[in-house]
Amino acid sequence: AIGFVMKAIEKAGYKPGEDMFLALDAASTEFFKDGKYVLEGEGKTLSPDEMARYLEDLVARYPIISIEDGLAEDDWDGWKATTELIGNKCQLVGDDLFVTNSKRLRKGIDLGVANSILIKVNQIGTLSETLDAVETAHKAAYTSVMSHRSGETEDATIADLAVATNCGQIKTGSLARSDRLAKYNQLIRIEEELGPQAVYAGTSILKA
Repeated sequence: AIGFVMKAIEKAGYKPGEDMFLALDAASTEFFKDGKYVLEGEGKTLSPDEMARYLEDLVARYPIISIEDGLAEDDWDGWKATTELIGNKCQLVGDDLFVTNSKRLRKGIDLGVANSILIKVNQIGTLSETLDAVETAHKAAYTSVMSHRSGETEDATIADLAVATNCGQIKTGSLARSDRLAKYNQLIRIEEELGPQAVYAGTSILKA
């Protein structure tokens, strides 16, 4: 699948690794069974260490700069191994791992696991807890990515929060459907209001 994306980038006239980069959401908890990662499409079953090396190989072969949920939500050892292998080359985002929960995030920080957190306001339940999670991440030099949820409405609050909390990143889907476009349109309005104070960080927002 990544090969097809690479070809699409090139056919569109862009250079992978220069003009465009890749970010993956592996959702690996979904195929983590009995302590192993079952890659049915590839006919492979990998241990946590093997999964870490598999991700390392992907990052070496393709211009991947961010991986979300590369390991399962309770596979702390696998996350640790992956962070040690590619944490200095790639943003490793914990969504299922941290669930916008400062307590789980602090555990990850203490263990040296991941280097980024996905932020979902209604996942943790309150705005106060959401802001605490972002602040905890920033203090530990973890990046944070403000995110929508599946089944979204046209409410654009997360666009405001992404800017207000200095996340620098937002995950809200492709440029299709009104619920997604509402967020991007709000970001444009914010940029217009900020004028020259608005800064597009680009890849500089990433640790790698």
